Amino acid sequence: MKLFIPLSEKSLFKAGLLLLPVLALVLALGGCATPDYSEVMTPPSGDTNVLGGAHLLVGDTITISFDGLPNPLLSQDKTINDDGTITLADIGAIKVAGKTTGDVENIIHDLYVPRIYKHLTVTVKAGDRVYYVQGEVKSPGRQVYVGQITVTKAIASAGDFTDFADRKDVLLIRSNGKRFTLNCVKILDGRAPDPGVYPGDQIKVERKMF
Repeated sequence: MKLFIPLSEKSLFKAGLLLLPVLALVLALGGCATPDYSEVMTPPSGDTNVLGGAHLLVGDTITISFDGLPNPLLSQDKTINDDGTITLADIGAIKVAGKTTGDVENIIHDLYVPRIYKHLTVTVKAGDRVYYVQGEVKSPGRQVYVGQITVTKAIASAGDFTDFADRKDVLLIRSNGKRFTLNCVKILDGRAPDPGVYPGDQIKVERKMF
């Protein structure tokens, strides 16, 4: 039994057959497109100075001590706010994120002297910087940030993956709230870059779904 197709429909049918290879090629090329890793590879502040660890960051805690006054001032612990500032009595908000502790000492001194005090020595010390590794790792919890480190090395510093870890579903949460899902199998195979981890970041390793 022969199938008769009207001429107009037959032409459309042939055109569709001719387009199938083109459509397949487009889909194949789309599937091979290189993912854009630029955002996850960029430090949360966009400032590469954080790599050296010398500049203060949002979320850092600093201790400010005052000397040289007849009536001593108590040391103060301050956490740098989301807008990069701390607030001190009599001088208000001060922008400190992106500066060194020495820079901040000079800024505070110049705001107090000579307007409020004649003589004052200011000392600023930064507390430990930390990141967090949670979920299916052998030693989850807070880790001290001592310098440049990547996601896979941070996981290794927390004892490495457990047997129940889903290495293809690792969540990186930046200190600024941005979230990225990473496939550590591809990272370890060299098929994807290994993002840096910065102070205040969180890594969550999910559990396998059996």
